[in-house]
Amino acid sequence: MSTDGNNLDWHENDMPFSRAFDDHFYSRADGRLECDHVFLKGNAVQNRWQTGADFAIGELGFGTGLNLLETWRQWIELRQPGQRLMFTSFELYPMDANEISRAIARWPMLHGLCEQLLSLWPQALLGNVIALDAQTSFQLLVGDVREQLPRWANRADAWFLDGFAPSKNPQMWEQDLMQVLAGKTRQEGTFATYTVAGWVRRNLAAAGFEVKKCPGHAGKNQMTRGVLQTDD
Repeated sequence: MSTDGNNLDWHENDMPFSRAFDDHFYSRADGRLECDHVFLKGNAVQNRWQTGADFAIGELGFGTGLNLLETWRQWIELRQPGQRLMFTSFELYPMDANEISRAIARWPMLHGLCEQLLSLWPQALLGNVIALDAQTSFQLLVGDVREQLPRWANRADAWFLDGFAPSKNPQMWEQDLMQVLAGKTRQEGTFATYTVAGWVRRNLAAAGFEVKKCPGHAGKNQMTRGVLQTDD
């Protein structure tokens, strides 16, 4: 499977760009640092892993796999014996192995993990849950997230909302989908995203999240994070 639907281009310094969505796949400043700031710290996952409990992450928009790889790298450093991570991502146009390898090449600390992931890539494209290592599992669900997410039988502790910009890809951020996402979130589960679009924040609030703006990555002044509210 390839990114034919994405009409993938490569800009300066091998920056992948989707012509279909007229948008880059990650921050031009540093996508790995953006992942850490927005998604990992935005969901406070490093602190939450210290409890020793198993943890589930859901991601809307797999893209280059950068978020998975950086999460996996940090998880290896911070996890406790016997603790398990399940990372599930939803993607309409998965890249092929060569494209992922090219997109990740700028980060040497991710090369080994990327090779491990790509050795399993044909199996991952079938939607199977695959073991990345003894404490880390991954599932890629390919197709329209509006169809895939309602059929997903699990729930996440944290969500990485990393679709293309809401103005370019509004279907990824619509109110009905955010309602479904809230129903697939564990008690006091969280989300984080780079966007502060007002209508996206309103959709998340209407779905039951307490939504807050906080400082963004690099040149972005703000990003959004939230916690699912539960009835007293």
